[in-house]
Amino acid sequence: MARVCTASMEAEKLDTDYAFSPLLRYSMGRIVLSCIPAPPAMRGGPSALYFKSMASSRERVPVVIVEYDEIAKTIARRIAEIILERRREGGHAVLGLATGSTPIGIYRELIRMHREEGFDFSDVVTFNLDEYYPMKPESIHSYHRFMRENLFNHINVKPENIHIPKGDVPRDDVEEECEKYEAAIKKAGGIDLQILGIGKTGHIGFNEPGSGSDSRTRRIALDTVTRRDAAADFFGEDNVPTEALTMGVASIMDAREIALIATGEHKAAIIRRAVEGEPDPDVAATYLQQHPNAVFYVDFAAAADLTRIRTPWVVGEVKWNREREIDAVIWLGETTGKSVLKLDENDYREHHLSALLARHGKAGPLNGEVFNALIAKIRGRSKLPSGKKIIVFSPHPDDDVISMGGMLNKLHQNKNDIIVAYQTSGNIAVFDHEVRRYADFLRRFGNDFDINDSTQGALIEDVEEFLDSKKVGDIDAFPVQVMKRAIREAEAVSGIETFGMRREQARFLNLPFYQTGKVRKDPIGPEDVRIVLDLLEEQKPELIFVAGDLSDPHGTHRMCLEAVQQALIQYSGTAPEMWYYRGAWQEWEIAEADVLVPLSEDELRAKKMAIFKHQSQKDRAPFPGQDDREFWQRVEERNRNTAQRVDRLGLPEYFAMEAYVVRRAGAPIEPEMVSTSSLAERETTRSRAKPARAAR
Repeated sequence: MARVCTASMEAEKLDTDYAFSPLLRYSMGRIVLSCIPAPPAMRGGPSALYFKSMASSRERVPVVIVEYDEIAKTIARRIAEIILERRREGGHAVLGLATGSTPIGIYRELIRMHREEGFDFSDVVTFNLDEYYPMKPESIHSYHRFMRENLFNHINVKPENIHIPKGDVPRDDVEEECEKYEAAIKKAGGIDLQILGIGKTGHIGFNEPGSGSDSRTRRIALDTVTRRDAAADFFGEDNVPTEALTMGVASIMDAREIALIATGEHKAAIIRRAVEGEPDPDVAATYLQQHPNAVFYVDFAAAADLTRIRTPWVVGEVKWNREREIDAVIWLGETTGKSVLKLDENDYREHHLSALLARHGKAGPLNGEVFNALIAKIRGRSKLPSGKKIIVFSPHPDDDVISMGGMLNKLHQNKNDIIVAYQTSGNIAVFDHEVRRYADFLRRFGNDFDINDSTQGALIEDVEEFLDSKKVGDIDAFPVQVMKRAIREAEAVSGIETFGMRREQARFLNLPFYQTGKVRKDPIGPEDVRIVLDLLEEQKPELIFVAGDLSDPHGTHRMCLEAVQQALIQYSGTAPEMWYYRGAWQEWEIAEADVLVPLSEDELRAKKMAIFKHQSQKDRAPFPGQDDREFWQRVEERNRNTAQRVDRLGLPEYFAMEAYVVRRAGAPIEPEMVSTSSLAERETTRSRAKPARAAR
């Protein structure tokens, strides 16, 4: 059973077998907690810190599970504590820093501490993990530039105390440069706290598969998966360097404390491998199991595949509730290959679920209750909202049709008053060749209809000249940004018109945080929140739909959700019911979902047709994430798979299904339970039915 530390508890009294590192001890003393099981993603509950007894779990390294904002604040405060400790000892702190999206929150908190609290960084020495090679320090892709823009330019750290591997040294001098870097770390007294992220291959720094435990700072060839991960930042995988300079595994392990941070569903699998797997040169993060003061900080999404979260009954006693019972029975059915109503007592006993069986006495009543709960999740069109005021928030111009196209179609048919609010322009995801094509169309259109607009002609020439001279990574000129935005807006309107909706139902918010022209965006600010709030006050929605898949490559979904949440705090009206959708990057698990919406074959086809309207994203999206398939292919596979899994559990068979998590006043909705005694009887004798053609 996961245990947590409250404000009144001392770390030494916690029921756990951890030998507490200073970082873990600090974390436990700082975060206010409550003794509850770790909730599934999006299930609500307070931010909390969870520890599992290492003797009764499969985890080989301490793991803290908490929301990202709390991770950032906790580590930033630990950094401040170390700095003050070293000063009191007459020395200085040495920090090991990382780049990418993972540490951004930590850096923002450090900047806030400097600006608002006057915290002093003047004697701090820093060493960064890595740098691409070759890479000029002034390049938009350089980690030198990243660190200046995201931390160093905003605090009073001295330039001479900053160390980052030099990506512009001649190839013949690389080995000597790496030796100097190692020597500089030793001269500084060694690293007090090393911050790490983790790659999809399990790399820390750029220590790719095959890196040895004795490796030091060196040049390394980048793995294909790593380069694909970085493709979004480089506007295409072909532009990603093939090599990098990185601190080695031994260099990292020499740090006195290590904090590894991971967030998002896309990190769940590698976190489980790094935490529960044997140390392996192919997964460099597993070496951290051997460090006495290493702690993994992960959010609930990244922790989702840990055994104690995914299947806690396998590793010990659990506190049963209805949600966990449903989760366990679904797992048991899929593990045994049986439908829910066919599970027997032996199935429970042989799969670590004797305690659950004992709660209900026999398998039959438990099976029936779970079956009823699952079938209550299924809502055809007649059970979906009708005649309501609804806002659908879509982070990008295609998230609405990709993730909830089937639902959007049904809501429109149910005569709801719908506004689709596109929160960002998505203009950085338009290839330059699309702009050239539209510019050529505008020129031909003007010529064919004798529209002699000198301003338009000059603008077209400026756009084409800019694109001719543009280099990889250059920020688009303003007219190009506007054209790319217009392309995506026109596609969005065309997408919802597929369902018979009107162009007036599309609102383009163009939130300022996105309008940097770069891949990396600004934090959510007051103006972003105001724009969302104005729409809420104008529409007074009874329901809102928001993106719940937070694994998009640049964090845009997460930031758009933050803007909505902050606006709702200030909203003067009655809090609307919130429906969280997924689809672009992953789908809700059946146990997590509150509502399952069946789609017929025709309805899935209509959804794909709406996705096809986004032609700038067709064939090859600029930022596909880890899935090389087109979005319509991902959607088809996920929606079909959800329906097939539901069918295998013994529920009615449908062609496809979308899944949603629903919150009313912050709490899960109470499903309308239906009598299924007749269905239970039919389950034992039914033959395979044809896929349901109607989803009403």
